[in-house]
Amino acid sequence: MPNYRMNLLVCGGTGCKASGSSEVVEVFEKEIEKAGLKNEIQVIVTGCFGFCEKGPIVKVTPDNVFYVEVNPEKAVRIINEHIIKGRIVEEYLYKEPVTKEALPEQSDMPFYKKQIRIALRNCGFIDPENIYEYIAVDGYQALGKVLSEMTPEEVIEEVKKSGLRGRGGGGFSTGLKWEMTKKSKSNQKYVICNADEGDPGAFMDRSILEGDPHTVLEAMAICGYCIGANKGYIYIRAEYPLAIQRLRIAIKQAYELGLLGSNILGSNFSFDIDLKYGAGAFICGEETALINSIEGGRGEPTVKPPFPAQKGLWKKPTNINNVETFANICPIILKGADWFNSIGTEKSKGTKVFALAGKINNVGLVEVPMGLTLREIIYDLGGGIKGGKKFKAVQTGGPSGGCIPKEHLDTPIDYDNLTKIGSMMGSGGMIVMDEDDCMVNIAKFYLEFTCDESCGRCTPCRVGNMRMLEILKEITEGRGTMEHLEELKELGQIIKDTALCGLGQTSPNPVLSTMNFFWDEYVAHVKDKTCPAGVCTALLKYYILPEKCVGCTACAKVCPTNAISGEVRKTHVIDREKCIKCGACMATCRFNAITRR
Repeated sequence: MPNYRMNLLVCGGTGCKASGSSEVVEVFEKEIEKAGLKNEIQVIVTGCFGFCEKGPIVKVTPDNVFYVEVNPEKAVRIINEHIIKGRIVEEYLYKEPVTKEALPEQSDMPFYKKQIRIALRNCGFIDPENIYEYIAVDGYQALGKVLSEMTPEEVIEEVKKSGLRGRGGGGFSTGLKWEMTKKSKSNQKYVICNADEGDPGAFMDRSILEGDPHTVLEAMAICGYCIGANKGYIYIRAEYPLAIQRLRIAIKQAYELGLLGSNILGSNFSFDIDLKYGAGAFICGEETALINSIEGGRGEPTVKPPFPAQKGLWKKPTNINNVETFANICPIILKGADWFNSIGTEKSKGTKVFALAGKINNVGLVEVPMGLTLREIIYDLGGGIKGGKKFKAVQTGGPSGGCIPKEHLDTPIDYDNLTKIGSMMGSGGMIVMDEDDCMVNIAKFYLEFTCDESCGRCTPCRVGNMRMLEILKEITEGRGTMEHLEELKELGQIIKDTALCGLGQTSPNPVLSTMNFFWDEYVAHVKDKTCPAGVCTALLKYYILPEKCVGCTACAKVCPTNAISGEVRKTHVIDREKCIKCGACMATCRFNAITRR
């Protein structure tokens, strides 16, 4: 093996790959070979670094230099200047937005300063396709420890003591779930990893599987040992080809080294893992619907109880955790429950991974201790709102969550606090909205998603949500009434109380939370027939400003309905009866003489 003096860690997550990181790798390898440094410099494709806004990312070790927005041309210069001549290329470093200071080290960047990476500890640090790199960072030591030193009961007690709660949205105690499954009597039990990540804007689980697949395999084996299961399934949506590829490689390597299969590490414990592909149905993120899908049935939820821990896959006791939950298990076993529960809040221990998206400067993946405020996440890590716009709301918990306004920006993030203000933790999607977003339209967007993804089994979700969507369409198209608003509230509460599964029960949250915090916008749509944010096309009115119009006739020439009239060099007017609100006039005017409201 060559004794490499330097490594180039290149982000190989889906986001950076889409931005051209594979081409950067090719250039690095070509330039290194050209310079005769093939046995000295190693290029390693890693998982996601998290700072997606600045990808493709390259980290040079042991120099600990962090390059952002690297393209093939920059890659050539990095080799020639930094690798060959030893001079850091400062132009390619991250610049602090206010001082414009170049920050070479990852730990100095505001995006990373408040993060504590547990679930993401190896993402961006190791080659996810090389099991030996995982082993080098304590990989499979937790499995070895539980098989050689701990009874199943001791492991479960440690997980319970840690305070780890399910990271898939429900927030149920992980240790209690394992204990329930262990206590269920059966000749066969199963472990399932739920990797069916369907929330709009969410990519937490995908990034963990792409960057550190072995941490999930190891944790599933530990769970199997604890509950008495010898078989595991990872249910992953087929739209995640890179995650699937790396999981397949990881599973193969684990079998080859005797870390999966029969008599693991010379013990009496055997455990096998298979992949099961989902077709992208959002409902299959619900655990009983997921079980039906694995069994080859329709992805529909079933009534609980019995819970999967009692009667799950093929009617056998089954433990289901999501990817992020499993990613916390090995550090808890190795570092201890006391270490883990020293992080976070009283009832929400540890860290949480969030996918920051929407109108935010630093789109990316962050892992923060429970109890950090929304303001810290959005402004300190996320870098604030794009274009200097005003913050309006943040949606947490995806279609099951709610929109949180600015007056709650200082809310410490944990399971209970988010529930109190009408939202939820969910799996960790966090979509930021600014002053240009219409909250009625946002509620309609999420409800459209829910209606499209509803399995249709129960009437409250199938019919109730469709009726709520019809009302929202009436409102955004100018036909809404105050009675409609009362009906929305009533329907939303009925659906919450009567829907079959958790997804149905939480589906009205985006509507109810926006009505609670942005009531004035709903009233403006209904009473004034206006959209304050200027988003709902049917409610917009186009105006020509007399003080700015020079009578150039450009707007009249592009109007498809001849709704604009006026003489040359005189102020034009818009006939709103003819206007179809296409916006062609506004796009054409060179004098900013046309506005809409």
